[in-house]
Amino acid sequence: MATELQGTDGAIRDAMIYATSGGKGLRAFLVMESARLHGVAPDRALPAAAAIEALHAYSLVHDDLPCMDDDDLRRGQPTVHRKWDEATAVLAGDALQTLAFDLVAQTVCPDAARVHLVRSLAHASGVRGMVGGQALDIAAETAEAPLTLAEIKVLQAGKTGALIEWAATAGPHMAQADAAALGQYARDLGLAFQIADDILDVEGDAATVGKAVGKDAGAGKATFVSLLGLDGAKAQAQMLVTAACDVLSGYGTQADTLREAAQFVVARKS
Repeated sequence: MATELQGTDGAIRDAMIYATSGGKGLRAFLVMESARLHGVAPDRALPAAAAIEALHAYSLVHDDLPCMDDDDLRRGQPTVHRKWDEATAVLAGDALQTLAFDLVAQTVCPDAARVHLVRSLAHASGVRGMVGGQALDIAAETAEAPLTLAEIKVLQAGKTGALIEWAATAGPHMAQADAAALGQYARDLGLAFQIADDILDVEGDAATVGKAVGKDAGAGKATFVSLLGLDGAKAQAQMLVTAACDVLSGYGTQADTLREAAQFVVARKS
């Protein structure tokens, strides 16, 4: 990512590099692993992997702003608007979003596949995906009635799941292969990921998680934990992980790393 910013001076560049440092790199990993499963060379998949991390980082920078979640910590470090200021955070996020589309357009694959990657990333990150899910989340904070379980699943399918699904299906799309199995894997994984986040908000330690915890309960938000109970949420997450692993049966042992990733999602401490 830093290579793409060489020759760019000032706080915006520094904030972009800062925002993309650290983290689990789950989405980039899913791009690279799904590409490997479909015979796409790592160097050809790398631009798409960098793109999804740039776009994810933009979403976090904006999500942390005072007008959104108003967070002081991200990945154990001060959020971008705390380290710099709100204007720098907004502009760094904007620049990371546009960089993502620059990067994905550099993916080496057939023209039709590259156009699909660009267009599907726009859908996954826009009002029909991540942005739409975030809007539902913000609206839920002031709604008269808490969200139902079905409504939370719809919200999270956009806010968290859409980018995860794009990442996990990037490989077959690059190879112009069937993406159905990896799409279902990603949908189960994305929901399990969000349930794990809800559990960490209850059980996690801020120093380990790298961001504030206990905010959902404090705000009275409906979550998987509040609706299912802690044990019920854990059971649901594990059920989703099992389903995600099962749908990979057609890939045999070649998909064992993706199965391990699914287990990691619910076992993680941050």
